[in-house]
Amino acid sequence: MLNEAKTTPLGHVADLRLGYPFRGAVPARATGSVHVVQISDLSRTGLKDRNNLLVTELPSRREPDWLLDQDVLFIARGPHTYASLMTAPPPRTVCTPHIYVIRVTQPGRLLPAFLAWQLNQPPAQRYLRQSAEGSHQLSIRRGVLEQTPIRILPLAQQHAAIELGRIAQAERCHLESLIKNRDTELALLAERLLT
Repeated sequence: MLNEAKTTPLGHVADLRLGYPFRGAVPARATGSVHVVQISDLSRTGLKDRNNLLVTELPSRREPDWLLDQDVLFIARGPHTYASLMTAPPPRTVCTPHIYVIRVTQPGRLLPAFLAWQLNQPPAQRYLRQSAEGSHQLSIRRGVLEQTPIRILPLAQQHAAIELGRIAQAERCHLESLIKNRDTELALLAERLLT
């Protein structure tokens, strides 16, 4: 079944653009009406905390391309490049220009969640790492990202991969919680025994 899967460049199945072109640091405005997603707000599983996004006003009168539900955000700078699926971002949200916004053009053929999952897997990560530029800070150009080979699997297999990824993430969170609890217990024990 996998041999029947078609491989195509990412740019053939999605539109890519950089985030809003802020000049310099994004100014926080307590009464702002625009939310801004920055690199530190993202993880491979989505927004870390949608309630703590920086709020600002945009200097331009031109209406920006707001983030939409099911957009895939891709961090293309730094030591770790990864994709993050946006699920129900707050209204009037943009991202910084260090993040690519990937919008699947045929969601009936390629699920955005599957695309995000696939971009985070070793084959895509290997291609991107080999094609990255820069010696101190790795950077992935738009053309490189557009040429990333993407496999289009049958929808049932895409759903299965998404669910397996969700289960693995839940297990990882549970294990990390257990480790943290054990470390806390050991620290308390050490306080009692050693002081």
